[in-house]
Amino acid sequence: MVQNYVPVLLFIVIGLVMGVVPALMGRFLAPHKPDPEKNSPYECGFEAFEDARMRFDVRYYLVAILFILFDLEIAFLFPWAVVLKDIGTFGFVAMLVFLGILVVGFAYEWVKGALEWE
Repeated sequence: MVQNYVPVLLFIVIGLVMGVVPALMGRFLAPHKPDPEKNSPYECGFEAFEDARMRFDVRYYLVAILFILFDLEIAFLFPWAVVLKDIGTFGFVAMLVFLGILVVGFAYEWVKGALEWE
């Protein structure tokens, strides 16, 4: 029974090693020569002019969420395209319905003005 979990434990150990070892190497082997220029905060190449905790317009978050939403939905097209021959007509129609819902959602967001940036 325990031998069933060996690949999972091995995967976890390798993942931890791949994540922790480079960070430790950078911490202990990198030269530590901080200077005021390197430690100064900057924003796009010049000094920051506002607090880092300033409020953003809600449209920024709306556009970001819409991008993630449509990006993830489009990611479903790749596995569908790979198995298109195997799933037949039912799979093709199901994906057309999915894409139809996606187009309706996109049209709704367009009409509401969520994609316009002022």
